[in-house]
Order: sequence, then C-alpha cells, then structure tokens
Amino acid sequence: MNRIRFIDLFAGIGGIRKGFELAAEELGYFSECVFASEIKPSAISILKQNITVKQRDVVGNIIQEWLRGWSDHNNVEYAVNDNTQMPPDFFLNPNDTESDLLEVKAFNRCAGPGFDIADFRMYEEEITEKPYMLFTDHLIFGYEMTEDGKVLIRDLWLKKVWEIVSSSEDWPLKLQVKANVVHKIRPCMFYSEKSRYKPFEKVEDYISEIEQTVWQNPKTKEESGTWLKRFKESYAKQYGMEMQVPRWQDIEKNYR
Repeated sequence: MNRIRFIDLFAGIGGIRKGFELAAEELGYFSECVFASEIKPSAISILKQNITVKQRDVVGNIIQEWLRGWSDHNNVEYAVNDNTQMPPDFFLNPNDTESDLLEVKAFNRCAGPGFDIADFRMYEEEITEKPYMLFTDHLIFGYEMTEDGKVLIRDLWLKKVWEIVSSSEDWPLKLQVKANVVHKIRPCMFYSEKSRYKPFEKVEDYISEIEQTVWQNPKTKEESGTWLKRFKESYAKQYGMEMQVPRWQDIEKNYR
C-alpha cells in the first residue's frame, strides 16, 4: 500500500487528522503522522483563511468513528459492513446479519438533509434479493458547527427508510438526477410540517413508488415488468407472507 507521511500542526482540533486519515484510506493510502504540534492562535488564523472543510463528509465520518468508539467502550457487539456503497453501516447482531441493521447519517441542521441514502440502481436490485434491507434503522444526527469548530448535536432521529423519503415533482421518489440519469436516493425534509412532499406512511407505499421509479427510469425500464413480482417472491420467502403493494396511480394523490 502507498504511504503518506504527514505532520499535524493542528493537534487539538477534533476531526482534522481523522478526516485526512479517512480520506487517505479511501484512496488506498496508508497515512502516518510523524510530528504533531498543539494548535496555536496563529495556526487557527491560517486554518480559517486557507482550509475549507466539506462538513457533510467529515462530520458524518467523525460521528461514525465516535459511535464505534462508544460501542467498544460499552461492550456493545457490532460488525461493520464492508460494502460502503450500500446500507447498513453496522450489524448490531453480528450473528444475524439480516436483522438489527443500523445506518448512520448526519447533516447540518442549519440547512436541509443533504446526505445520500443509496445508489438507486444498486438499491432496487438489492432489496429484490435481500428484502430485510428495507427494515434498516437510520440513526440521523442533526448538528450545528460553532465558529470555534465544535459540533453541537441539535436533533436525533431513529427512522425507517420510508419515513425519511418522499415523492418529488418529476419522479415518484426524490432522487439525484443528472442529464436524466438517476443516481442517488435523497431524503426529504422529513422533520418539517411545512414541507410540500411528505414521507411515505408505510413500507407498502414505498415499494409502490420504487416500482414506478424503476418503470420511469430509462436505465431500469426493461426490468419494470417483472420487478415487483421478483420482489414479492423474495419477500414471501423471507417472511412467509405476501406484501400487498398498491398501484402508484391509486396512492399518488396522497403524496403529491
């Protein structure tokens, strides 16, 4: 593995080194701090002038690391998901990776929830093979950043996926779409009473809009004729019962 040696002149500011180390690891580099110095007032001035932190990524990673540390300290058993592109982040029952699934998300409470839930194409394929993924718990931190670099947790939610997503003007599901190509599933303003688009009330409605999105998406339209059938067969095999999924046309008015 390629190695990066660095000096840390900002020791004492939580998360600076951790964010760098995580970024290096994602790019395939081993990072090693060879010298560290406590933060000085002059260094803080330089930091403010020259360093831009992508808060969404860095704070989210720090919270995940903190949660792992807290779990270790309190002897809470868990296993980490090796597939970072798909939920969950944690298996809270290492002996049963089909239950007690936990995904951790964070967003700046002064803005809207800007995190990604999952890649749509990967997700719609995943739940037809592993329907238990639908019931992953989402632990969501709403934070604020102070001027001196502190992270304050203002809100905390524990939600199922259908409780944090909604329809949108152009699609049955709120998505990140570029050049008419569907990319990520995005959250709605699930905590706001004033939001035009409300979260889905139940998992059956959520599956209905996924089926409709599979049909509307040019990249997945060919599989839309059999998608729901495959999902329902997999769900029945997993849970011993059939899920009754309404037609999107019958419930669309409830969400738009």
